[in-house]
Amino acid sequence: MLSVALRRIASAVPVLLLVSLITFGMMRLIPGDPAAAIAGLSATPQQVAQIRADLGLDEPFLVQLGRWYGGMLQGDLGRSILMGKGVAAVTMERLPVTLALSAYALVLTLVIGLLAGIVAALRQNTVIDQFAMMFAMIGISVPSFFLGLLMIIVFAVRLGWLPTGGYIPLTEDPWGWFVTSTMPAISLALLQAGLLARITRSTMLEVLRQDYIRTARAKGLPARQVVFKHALTNALIPITTVVGIIISLLLSGAVVTEALFSIPGIGGLLTQAVLNRDYPMVQGGLLLVTAFLVLVNIGIDMLYAFLDPRVRYE
Repeated sequence: MLSVALRRIASAVPVLLLVSLITFGMMRLIPGDPAAAIAGLSATPQQVAQIRADLGLDEPFLVQLGRWYGGMLQGDLGRSILMGKGVAAVTMERLPVTLALSAYALVLTLVIGLLAGIVAALRQNTVIDQFAMMFAMIGISVPSFFLGLLMIIVFAVRLGWLPTGGYIPLTEDPWGWFVTSTMPAISLALLQAGLLARITRSTMLEVLRQDYIRTARAKGLPARQVVFKHALTNALIPITTVVGIIISLLLSGAVVTEALFSIPGIGGLLTQAVLNRDYPMVQGGLLLVTAFLVLVNIGIDMLYAFLDPRVRYE
């Protein structure tokens, strides 16, 4: 299993290189000059040119790219133009915030999505099924930023139950973290819960029609055992695949959600870096996030063998 994981990691290296190349090129195509932004409106052209030279932005594209790859191979992702600190250090400071928020949203997604999908499958073509699928359709259709704004208006402004924004770290105050993270997590989770509910329902319906399920029921096994031990266990492979996709979507959706709720995570960091043309921060931050998602996908692939004994990796 370890050798398979190492081969998967090695095969992901070209993906990371491609992502870094695309990010590097796109940042150079965005209008604006980071040197001018640093120098300010009152700077002279000579001062702007000097800053560009200090940052290496006056060098040819291929020279800048070679320097970027050379530093990356040595573990150096550069220094943030905006913050004056190492990109890796700044990213690792913000990443736990995004991971904590995404983990909270993932728990909500799994609980709501799996429960709604299982109940809808067991009560097919009933009012419960229709209600669950209507909830799933609403979740899929409503953008997370719109839901977030709506929740701010209702629960923060009108009712005053929750704060409009801000963030308290989990390590400092668990209850404060829970209060400040609830609305962002729900706005992130509802879309993915709707997707998971629909996938779970269709997968469970397919499994419940199998002969071994009818045999288990004919033997008089309790309904709970038939559903959770036999049906749900065999439906976990496609559901697990969707969960891997959902994790990626939660991390990408955190960019908008963190900006909306003023959460100091990696999403807000990259947004500010793009707006201020902080090339090293965007390049290094996206590379680290991509590497994390690659590891998540590899972990999901390895999980298949534990969920289904029929899955074997040579």
